[in-house]
Amino acid sequence: MSPPLSLNPMNPMAVEAALQAASPAPHDEAPRLRGDLAVWLVIAAELVTFGLLFATFAFARVAQTEVFNASQATLDLRFGVVNTLLLISGSAGVAHAVRSLRQGRIGAAQAWWGLAIACGLAFLVLKGVEYAAKADAGIDLETNTFYMFYFLLTGFHFLHVAAGVVFLVICAVQTRRGVYGPGRSHVPETAAAFWHMVDLLWIVLFPLVYVMR
Repeated sequence: MSPPLSLNPMNPMAVEAALQAASPAPHDEAPRLRGDLAVWLVIAAELVTFGLLFATFAFARVAQTEVFNASQATLDLRFGVVNTLLLISGSAGVAHAVRSLRQGRIGAAQAWWGLAIACGLAFLVLKGVEYAAKADAGIDLETNTFYMFYFLLTGFHFLHVAAGVVFLVICAVQTRRGVYGPGRSHVPETAAAFWHMVDLLWIVLFPLVYVMR
């Protein structure tokens, strides 16, 4: 039987064995919050705000069902469906971008950032086209209660998408500069958390405003 390794610091094998024994296994790593805590607090506040708006919309619908149904019928579902697909695709791009950064695949991360940014910009353009069509038809916040909520909810969400695109552009630029990579993905994780919130809000907003009767 081989003698036990000495803990003498002059014995490299003993030192390495002792360090391995003292180091936690990779699967024992404590879970951590992905992204910045302050942004998570902002996300929580935004979810509460939108939740209250959604609830108010639902109560108003009960009080003015006919007005809401008639106005809802004037919306183009195709815009809503395409915008839903764009935001979901954008979220997939953001998730892949962050994963690629963690793996050190900078080129892939840049490509995924590009996809996510393109999806966000396309959403904004399509939403702008939809707003322009409503303006041409003489429809605005004062048309009726439904359209007051429509412009309020979708407009507030529009601003969040615009902010999300700005965050993604910053991440893409900094990725190209080599700022982010393995062990340096805190800011991209924060941007991803914000973008996923924007996506989640639309997934609730779209059926509530466009589909449910």
